[in-house]
Amino acid sequence: MKREKFGSRLGFILVSAGCAIGLGNVWKFPYMAGQYGGAAFILIYLLFLVILGMPIIVCEFSVGRASQKSIATSYNVLEPEGSRWHYTRWFAIAGNYLLVMFYSMVGGWMLYYCFRMAKGEFTGVTAEAVAEKYDSMLQSPGTLMFWTILVILLSFWICSIGLQKGVEKIMKATMLCLLAIMVVLAVRSITLTGASEGLRFYLIPDFGRLKEAGLGNVIFGAMSQSFFTLSIGMGGMAIFGSYLDKSRSLMGESLSIVLLDTFVALTAGLIVFPACFAFGVEPGAGPGLVFITLPNIFTQMPGGRFWGALFFLFLFFAALSTIVGVFENIVSFGMDLFGASRRKSVGINIVIIIVLSIPCILGFNVLAGLQPLGSGSTIMDLEDFLVSNNILPLGSVIYLMFCTHKNGWGWDNFIREANSGNGMKFPQFIRGYMTYVLPWIVVIIYLKGYYDKFSTQGPAVFAVWMVIGIAFLLMVFMVSRKKKTFKHQTTYRK
Repeated sequence: MKREKFGSRLGFILVSAGCAIGLGNVWKFPYMAGQYGGAAFILIYLLFLVILGMPIIVCEFSVGRASQKSIATSYNVLEPEGSRWHYTRWFAIAGNYLLVMFYSMVGGWMLYYCFRMAKGEFTGVTAEAVAEKYDSMLQSPGTLMFWTILVILLSFWICSIGLQKGVEKIMKATMLCLLAIMVVLAVRSITLTGASEGLRFYLIPDFGRLKEAGLGNVIFGAMSQSFFTLSIGMGGMAIFGSYLDKSRSLMGESLSIVLLDTFVALTAGLIVFPACFAFGVEPGAGPGLVFITLPNIFTQMPGGRFWGALFFLFLFFAALSTIVGVFENIVSFGMDLFGASRRKSVGINIVIIIVLSIPCILGFNVLAGLQPLGSGSTIMDLEDFLVSNNILPLGSVIYLMFCTHKNGWGWDNFIREANSGNGMKFPQFIRGYMTYVLPWIVVIIYLKGYYDKFSTQGPAVFAVWMVIGIAFLLMVFMVSRKKKTFKHQTTYRK
């Protein structure tokens, strides 16, 4: 089967950036920037984005383009004989399924809130009523199921049309709409009365706040956010690299995607902070910011019904771009590994993902008593933890080792592929850093994530989870080692 290709460079950049751009850019980045000192945090974040995120995204693109395959068989094509690297495909594809098991539902929340805003459901209601509406949504399995299935069907429909006519054409338009809506919302937010305080808070470095938060916490926060924002480590970028020709070098393309991802994160802050300060609302983190705090702001804003609907449409586009990118990876996995047609792979996975999404939906109501990560946690928290704190960092370590170690694809093959074509070349002088330093930085981020998650839950719980985390890490290093081969001597009797 001939490999599909992107129709344009712009299509590749927008679709790949769309996969990286997610809801974390919208509510997590602005919150962290405010918590850790505004512009000072942003400068540190940008530094780590270049020295952490860029090398790994180039690795993943290189593996995809060189193999012309998805994560299903890319390692099979490139690994030395007798290697174990191809075993990691099950680890990576599990991450893709886990992600859409809860992300499709969250995308449904965004679409539902866009609908609710547009019909004026929040007009003239109290702050308590806004919170109650959010709670009532979570308590209704039928409502959550309807909007989740709608998002799944829409996303798979886009994938079923094909790469150029479906994923590229539709997502290119979606991403351009997302960027346009963000600019309009940012202009509206910064022109609100009292917005200047929010701009000052967000854009002017306050090293006093940096000191209050603790320099170590700020550095680690910037490091973690710069790493996780690009969604690298589970083949999401490799699949789009496999659809790319060799006319352009991968460093320049990766830089364009990183800049676009950063633009969205920074612009999200320009939307959130001026609006919060203009109406005297303290910005919070997580779903509460999006579904409770911001709807309260829109109810006070002139034309708030329109601006609120536009804001949630923007959020839906951000979620949809990620979901379609992950679905494309899942669909291609079925095509590459099992030889299925695109439509057959789409049809089978529609059923699989709808069924797999049910536990997450029920985790907020029927199965609310199930708290897998401790008091107050949900099934969604477990799924998110497995993806964000395990599969993404460990998958990134695998890509780094595969592209730099002699037991893998190797540095010479990687650098040749990365620098094929016109454009910015990948610097060869950082070979030692990528081989011996960067993987350990990612490992530290991985272990620190476990520590932060479980260190407050008692010694026994903490010990059990740390053993699990270290076991996963040892599995990764076992995969990177070449199998031992033995020559057996056979004697025959006459």
